[in-house]
Amino acid sequence: MEPPAPPVDEPGHADRPLPSHADLNLLRTFLAVYRSGSFTAAAPLLGLSQPTVTAQIRTLEQQTGRELFTRLPRGVEPTPLAHELAGQVAAPLDTLAALDGGGGPLAGQRAPVHLAGPSELLCVRVLPALAPLVAEGVQLRVAQGLPEPLLEEMGSGRHDLVIATRRPRGRVLPSVPLADEEYVLVAGPAWARHTGEGDVCAALRDVPLVTYAEDLPLVRRYWRTVFGRPLTARAAVTVPNLYAVLSAVNAGAGYSVLPRSLCQEYLDSGRLTLLHAPEEPPLNTLFLVQRPGSGTNPDVARVRELLRAAARDW
Repeated sequence: MEPPAPPVDEPGHADRPLPSHADLNLLRTFLAVYRSGSFTAAAPLLGLSQPTVTAQIRTLEQQTGRELFTRLPRGVEPTPLAHELAGQVAAPLDTLAALDGGGGPLAGQRAPVHLAGPSELLCVRVLPALAPLVAEGVQLRVAQGLPEPLLEEMGSGRHDLVIATRRPRGRVLPSVPLADEEYVLVAGPAWARHTGEGDVCAALRDVPLVTYAEDLPLVRRYWRTVFGRPLTARAAVTVPNLYAVLSAVNAGAGYSVLPRSLCQEYLDSGRLTLLHAPEEPPLNTLFLVQRPGSGTNPDVARVRELLRAAARDW
């Protein structure tokens, strides 16, 4: 739990302006806390102890005369003044960081780009798109995972870029829409013949359902948005990830809902069959999230721009 805020709103201090000659170390500490979301997460990024980070933020708050962060049970929430201050100091401090080494243009050494996202998308779309940059010397460190943990790790400085299936909340992590992922209802050819051309929902009642989670998130969403009714089926097979779903369905285990990007090759070859083709298939927008401050590494910008260009064809 973060330490309590100092009493910075005493009479005579509430309207004190931002300090005109604030210590750069205090501003660097402020920006690290602002971007990471907690004193604890900012400390290792700065090479400081957590009490030192707390003391420096307290000093800056005393200089401004106003609270910069609201202390929460886990981490901190920037106040409107903190958003204003971050907007003023982020670009100059990032420029100074780039000139001061740590992988910047004067350091003489290129830093790896830390990229994370859904495992299936990374393998099918992202890594093939980035192969030319790797050939040119860009170093990649790639991690997989779900959006929430990846974005939390980004806040602590672990990732430079994250491909997320939802837009991050708040204004701390900037993001841009990357692509729309289409979801399709598929099965092997034998099960497709079993369902025929009638009511798909009725025909699938006797077909095993394969999914990666007990709560059937993709299949339930498909039923709700396409058929306008709740899903009543239960999973016959649950597996760890969408690759395993694809493998099981391709082997004839049953039907499922999958991202088109993951199974398009199987559809093209006839190994899988599209069971339903709605006029408006379910879509999910992918977002490209960049860690503030990661722009000091020029290769981060190269990866970001190539991903945005490649996503136009996804």
